[in-house]
Amino acid sequence: MGTTAPAADRTAPPPEDGPVVDTRGLTKRFGDTVALDRLDLQVPRGCIFGYLGPNGAGKSTTIRLLLGLLRPTSGTAHVLGHDVVRERRRVHRLVGYLPGDVSIDPDLTARQYLDHLASLRGGVDPAVRDDLVERFDLDVNRRIGTLSHGNRQKVAIVQACMHEPELLVLDEPTQGLDPLVQRTFLDLLRATRDRGGTVFLSSHVLSEVEDVADVVAVVRDGRLVATTSVADLVERTRRRLVLTTHSPADLVALRATDGVRSAEPSDGGVEVVVEGSMAALFRLAAPWGIERVVADEVDLAGVFLHLYEGD
Repeated sequence: MGTTAPAADRTAPPPEDGPVVDTRGLTKRFGDTVALDRLDLQVPRGCIFGYLGPNGAGKSTTIRLLLGLLRPTSGTAHVLGHDVVRERRRVHRLVGYLPGDVSIDPDLTARQYLDHLASLRGGVDPAVRDDLVERFDLDVNRRIGTLSHGNRQKVAIVQACMHEPELLVLDEPTQGLDPLVQRTFLDLLRATRDRGGTVFLSSHVLSEVEDVADVVAVVRDGRLVATTSVADLVERTRRRLVLTTHSPADLVALRATDGVRSAEPSDGGVEVVVEGSMAALFRLAAPWGIERVVADEVDLAGVFLHLYEGD
């Protein structure tokens, strides 16, 4: 599929219910190497879906299968209700795709390139395209070959988003972008979700996935090892708290409290590691006269890394 697209397809609109992406037993082998092993994955409509995993885990293979750029060894995949093998062209017309390795004719200006894709795709509102160009402060009159890597990435982002697709498929989209542009890009993903679109975000940058994703899936060695909401991960993530209390803390009672994983004396109080809800902890500690609470930030990156490593 690359970064080109055929003319818009006005027939057979995708179903409004059911998952946007639905794979069943999706498997891809390259000789004796199993790149993806019996993937069962459902991506709900109207969310930002983070797809995570270490290098070589099968993320890019998954994306190429979802777009019909590879044929599966076995299993099936449907995108917006369409079979990605039998209806590949229709899938291409409905999806906005940003590949991990963007390849654009260096002799074209950014404007020529975007105009060309808009004419091929059809249904592109010039006002939407121009708003994206302005939002990313992109000079569309320069030849693409003269642009920095970050600015070429901006061109690729605009082409993927300018037709306001129902599904955005993004493979490492923020590589080469400076922090301010990354923030602009993440705001764009939120706006896509808020208008009812869906984002499939494959990324190595755990902080950006934590920042915007509603649901995350982790793949390791070609197999899906976890799918959960970010809210659930936050709820289950352990936090370290230091409580300063007027009266001495009862360590025995603390250690027996729901959610408390450890409790040790600290300067003027107690250091507690708690998992999940802290309500029981604060009910117990309230009579001791809580004067101060210092809490570490929730470290979802650590949770993701445990999933990567099989813990």
